[in-house]
Amino acid sequence: MNAPLPAHLLPLLAPRPMPAEMLATLQAHFGARCSTAMAVREQHGRDESPIDAPPPEAVVYCESTEDVAAVVRLADQYAVPVIPFGTGSSLEGHLLAVQGGVSIDLSRMSRIIAVQPEDLTVTVQAGVTRMQLNNEIRHTGLFFPIDPGADASLGGMSATRASGTNAVRYGTMRENVLGLTVVTASGEVIRTGTRARKSSAGYDLTRLMVGSEGTLGVMTEVTLRLYPLPEAISAATCTFPSIDAAVRTTIQIIQMGIPIARCELLDAHAVRAVNRHDKLTLTEAPMLLMEFHGSAASVKEQAATVQDIASEYGGSGFQWATTPEERTRLWTARHHAYFAGAQMKPGCRTVTTDTCVPISQLAECVTAASEAATAASMAHYIVGHVGDGNFHIAYLVDPTIPAERELAERLNQELVQRAIDVQGTCSGEHGIGLHKMGFLVNEAGTGAIDMMRTLKRALDPKNIMNPGKIFVL
Repeated sequence: MNAPLPAHLLPLLAPRPMPAEMLATLQAHFGARCSTAMAVREQHGRDESPIDAPPPEAVVYCESTEDVAAVVRLADQYAVPVIPFGTGSSLEGHLLAVQGGVSIDLSRMSRIIAVQPEDLTVTVQAGVTRMQLNNEIRHTGLFFPIDPGADASLGGMSATRASGTNAVRYGTMRENVLGLTVVTASGEVIRTGTRARKSSAGYDLTRLMVGSEGTLGVMTEVTLRLYPLPEAISAATCTFPSIDAAVRTTIQIIQMGIPIARCELLDAHAVRAVNRHDKLTLTEAPMLLMEFHGSAASVKEQAATVQDIASEYGGSGFQWATTPEERTRLWTARHHAYFAGAQMKPGCRTVTTDTCVPISQLAECVTAASEAATAASMAHYIVGHVGDGNFHIAYLVDPTIPAERELAERLNQELVQRAIDVQGTCSGEHGIGLHKMGFLVNEAGTGAIDMMRTLKRALDPKNIMNPGKIFVL
């Protein structure tokens, strides 16, 4: 059971009922691909966030850009909201239909349109997932590295400007999306960007859309950068006497310019959770899970240097995973941390944080977050893409005890303020959605929010594109 919408967001619950003639037109056009069944609507009206809202009034399963445009043109005609839906794995309430409307399900738009291996690019429909893409292009010797953990859709990853475990080396969706096909709020189809590696031609509409969380348009096709599969890959785990020691090791790795591909932190609670969930025997202490990409010689050199650095901070128990099976087992366990953590407190909901700070401030921020949660007796665990300064503390709350949710939100607010105070951000990769709207005001300031509102009103004058998200219009 999710918690209801927090009191300060209740004004966003302003349903705009769908006229009967619009629903009739959708049903006539899409037939069985337009559903008003409650089970289908409820599935499309929730994500992995801890908050709840009424479901959309209808769900339309689109199979092409033209399908999406047809839905949006109707929505524009009747001023009814539309909410894009990928796989439902977002964490900040992006999918909640706070003003009713139509959920546009893009999961059937799962075609890889074109692979250009000589240019290291690929164009896909928005419903293609990252694992599907990598499975289908493996024979080319290329891969797409952005890995947020969940098998999210590439459209959804673009909409939230996702990143994940490989961002320290390969960047985020911001750096890896070259172009988009977008259905605008009027139902017009536009294309942004090209397959060229750079451009100075006009406004950068691709970067405007990437991270817009469905509030400016519906992305239906995405052109992405690809990368050669590394000649050699090696993963390692190392345990530390404290979170501080693990993070300071990471800081030293990054400041020395070692091109580590992944550097993930798990605190003792997180390690305990994945041990139980995945039947592993990892030492239940703060741990770094690292991966090195390159030639066999460079991987060996990187690993040796990192091991020396870790030893200076009390790191011990280095364990290497060089076979694909061993590496997959480790990274699968890391990706299961969200669900593994939730099982530590049966029936709980998870309030997740997503702060990202300058690397020099990381140790103090992570340690302070851990100490504050422990002092408050709040069940929690910490994981983080610490190689790029991004970490998550997950508070496990009983949804039947409002005081636990209130405590988690207070701790979250204190953590975000610490990050902002050191010129960090409230969201490194999850996006704003509903949950972080107040934090964005604190971080960006009213002037910047007003500029965002101006853009929103210009591109979506009827406020039909995923309304009620990112900021209050």
